[in-house]
Amino acid sequence: MKAGVPSIFLSLVCLFLNTQQSHAATEDKPNIFLIMVDDLGIGDLGCYGNDTIRTPHIDRLASEGIQLLQHVSAASMCTPSRAAFLTGRYPIRSGMVSNRGTRVIASLGVPSGLPHNETTFAALLKKQGYSTGLIGKWHQGLNCHFRSDYCHHPYHYGFDYYYGMPYSLYEPCWPDPSRDTELAIGSKLWQCVQLVALAVLTLAIGKLRGWISVPWPFILAMNLFLLLLAYSWFSSFTSGLYWDCILMRGQEITEQPLKAERAGSIMVQEAISFIERNRRGPFLLYFSFLHVHIPLPTTEDFIGTSQHGLYGDNVQEMDAMVGKILAVIDDFGLRNNTLVHFTSDHGGHLEGRIGHTQLGGWNGIFKGGKGMGGWEGGIRVPGIFRWPAKLPAGQSIEEPTSSMDIFPTLASLSGGILPRDRVIDGRDLMPLLSGEIQRSEHQFLFHYCGSYLHAVRWHPQDSEAVWKAHYVTPIFQPPGAQACYATKYCQCSGENVTHHNPPLLFDLSRDPSESTPLSRDTEPLYDLVIEKVAAALREHLKSVIPVQEQLSEINRDRVWLRPCCGVFPFCLCDKEGKRLAGEL
Repeated sequence: MKAGVPSIFLSLVCLFLNTQQSHAATEDKPNIFLIMVDDLGIGDLGCYGNDTIRTPHIDRLASEGIQLLQHVSAASMCTPSRAAFLTGRYPIRSGMVSNRGTRVIASLGVPSGLPHNETTFAALLKKQGYSTGLIGKWHQGLNCHFRSDYCHHPYHYGFDYYYGMPYSLYEPCWPDPSRDTELAIGSKLWQCVQLVALAVLTLAIGKLRGWISVPWPFILAMNLFLLLLAYSWFSSFTSGLYWDCILMRGQEITEQPLKAERAGSIMVQEAISFIERNRRGPFLLYFSFLHVHIPLPTTEDFIGTSQHGLYGDNVQEMDAMVGKILAVIDDFGLRNNTLVHFTSDHGGHLEGRIGHTQLGGWNGIFKGGKGMGGWEGGIRVPGIFRWPAKLPAGQSIEEPTSSMDIFPTLASLSGGILPRDRVIDGRDLMPLLSGEIQRSEHQFLFHYCGSYLHAVRWHPQDSEAVWKAHYVTPIFQPPGAQACYATKYCQCSGENVTHHNPPLLFDLSRDPSESTPLSRDTEPLYDLVIEKVAAALREHLKSVIPVQEQLSEINRDRVWLRPCCGVFPFCLCDKEGKRLAGEL
């Protein structure tokens, strides 16, 4: 008895110390909550100047943290911009670019994807003891060799948990009034096929054994009937709705096709559940919204609530969802020790419209939009950080920063080590955010359109100027327009662009709208700036090692790579609906 008391006491002391050490580790390594909205224009938020769309939760987040006013994405299209966000590297380095018209992962039937030798911030944080989750849009590929190898699934890039859409919302995904009927027909048809297949197998065995006398042509005819039935069912589903608009939980397809208007609400609940499971921390949650990408699936509670039609309704619904998740962080007492970052993958889609109804975002005073690699409207995005324990509230920073900066910033916060075998283009933002330094560590930023360099930005350390030199600009159509309405997206090369030699030069500190190019007559430093930018560009290009372009030649649909919820081609399912109805 007496000998056991010290032992028990020591055990209790050790347990207490371990608990304290675990708590201290969590304080040293904050929870990370990253919010990325799809296609959101910087001019769509109240905190960035919009006074007609209500975004109170995001505006409050900005007032409680730090607002970046010159935050830019590394690309103006979804797939490459997200690859850069994940890896801290220009997409040209990882091959997540294209020298053709399609600049994103074209479908879930292509073998393209983020190369496995790339390191993501999720992989870094996982090694530092973080629980890592991705909820929402992925768009970095799915399969390589067959339809369920999931070689480009988030699990292979450091995420422990995944729920969401491996592709992206686009027009076929919503609305779909025939979906319930097709699900019912598909289920019955699959049962019919199974019965016929069983009958064919039974007849064939009986014929071979001599148990029954059935002509072989009859058995072959039944086989042919099965093949024709499967082919006719498959060929009736030519829309991407059935093959790209799916939801997955982990590596299980739960909806094919998805019910888009409820997907956002389910993802919010998934985020809340993830935070609850991992509230003892540290955790990384990357919440990648399907909002506010066309076709803008919006619940009835928000339809008609804004002054800007369906797009405004969708933005306001997104803001409400942000508010719900932030409230849960507060309810669990995690506010002070959680770094929250809010951004968009690139600028708003100006050409997104039906007739004269605008379905894309607004980029404020900035020229251009989604798909334009050089013009500011395509790459200028919101950048908000809140971490009450370490960062001041209610401040803004007018220094050039990049979406690639997230990678080294999270590495620094978690104690991770940056890869030393490659170029990391991002910079640790914490010294700038905390006020330790006053100037951005980015002197130069390079702006690509696909695999083509379009513009270079230079912010001298001894000047307030932010110079921007455009070597290539898209030709807007029709003439006089401010976007490429004839082609839906502006092109990166060919007859639809203009090459500039010398480049068009602007000073964004004086002309943020890029409305009046400078010249030798109007700018005394013109020649110096042009020479300095050209020299920086030459050095940058020397550092770019050619790799296979994932979005060019191999970015073509293969039928055998298309994901399937059941037995191909009978792939329709709604496991999520059954779960919500309490049937699972």
